[in-house]
Amino acid sequence: MVVYMAASLFVIADYIRNQYGWYGKFLCSFGVRENIQKSVVRVVGGYSEGTGFFIAPDQVITNFHVIADEPSPKIIFSDGKFVTPNRIVGDKETDMAVLFTDDKYPDMVLPLPDKVILQADEPLITAGYPLGTDLAGSATLVRGRFIDFRKSKQMTVPYIQTDISLVDGMSGGPLVDQCGQVVGINTIGLAGLSLFISGDWAKIGVPNFTDQNITKIQVDPSESPQGAVEAFYTYLKARRMEDGFALLSTEYLQKTNFEEWTNRFTDILDVDVIFVEPQENSEDTVNIKFSTKNWSGGEVDYHYYEGTWQTIKEDGVYKMLKSKILEVDSPGWDWFYSN
Repeated sequence: MVVYMAASLFVIADYIRNQYGWYGKFLCSFGVRENIQKSVVRVVGGYSEGTGFFIAPDQVITNFHVIADEPSPKIIFSDGKFVTPNRIVGDKETDMAVLFTDDKYPDMVLPLPDKVILQADEPLITAGYPLGTDLAGSATLVRGRFIDFRKSKQMTVPYIQTDISLVDGMSGGPLVDQCGQVVGINTIGLAGLSLFISGDWAKIGVPNFTDQNITKIQVDPSESPQGAVEAFYTYLKARRMEDGFALLSTEYLQKTNFEEWTNRFTDILDVDVIFVEPQENSEDTVNIKFSTKNWSGGEVDYHYYEGTWQTIKEDGVYKMLKSKILEVDSPGWDWFYSN
C-alpha cells in the first residue's frame, strides 16, 4: 500500500509538472485561458493584419510589420467594437510597435515582465487571430512547450523558441505561461517552430520607441480639387471625422449635420483610394475609384465605388460640393488598373 501510494503521488507530481511546467504554477492556472482570450485584440490596417494586447491601460503592443506603411490602423476588441489609435511609436529593426488609445482599459492589461524565467519543456500558451479578419470568431489559443532562449549577433533582440505553430494574423499576440503571465510576443512562425520576442526585453525597449519610421498622414486640401478629394477620403480612413466634416461645403451642409454624416461611416475600418484625377475639361470635378473595408457582424465586407466629386473653393480650401458615386458589384481585376 505504501509503495502504491508513493507511486501514485509520483505519477500525480509528474502530471502536474508536464501540464503546468512546475508545481508552483498549478494553483494559478484556473481561468487563464478565458482571461487571455478576452484581452487580446485584432490590429487591422489597409496593408496588413495581426494581433495585439494591452501592456498599459491605453497602450497596445503589436509587431511593427502589422502597422508598417499604415497611418491609421484599427484596434478591434473581442466584443466587436473598434477604435483608432491617436499615436503610434515603434522600432522597425526589432519589429515592435505600440498604439495609444484615447480611452483606458485597465481590465484588459497583460503587463510585460521584469524577467522571464522558464523551465525546460514548460507548457506555454499563445493567443491571436489566425488569418486576421478572414477568419471570424474569438481569438485562437494554442498550447505548446518552451524549447530554449535564442540570441545571436544576427538577431536584434532575444527570442523564446517554442514548438508552437504560428500562422499569419497571430503576429503581435502574447505568449504566456500557465499563470497567464506574459513571457513573450508572437513574431515569427515557421512550420512547427516559432520565435517570440522576450517579454522582459520588450519592457526595456518600449520606452525608447519613437515615431520616426511611422507613416504620417500628409494631405493638402487647399492645393487642388484632387488634393481635397484625397484628403477627404484619407480623413475617413483615419477616422478623423472632424477634419473630414470640415471639408464639406456650405451648400452640402444644408442637407446634413455632423451626427448624421458620421453615422454613415460607423463600420468603416479602411478606405483605399485606387484612382483619383481631375476630370477632363473641368476645373472643379474629380474622377475617383475607391474601396472600403467594413466591419459588420464580426466579419469584414469589401465594397467598391467609382464616380465623381464636384468641389468648390471656400476660404482658400477646396471642399466637397456634389457627388455622383456608384457602388460597383464584384469588379474584375482590370477595374483596379484602368482609369
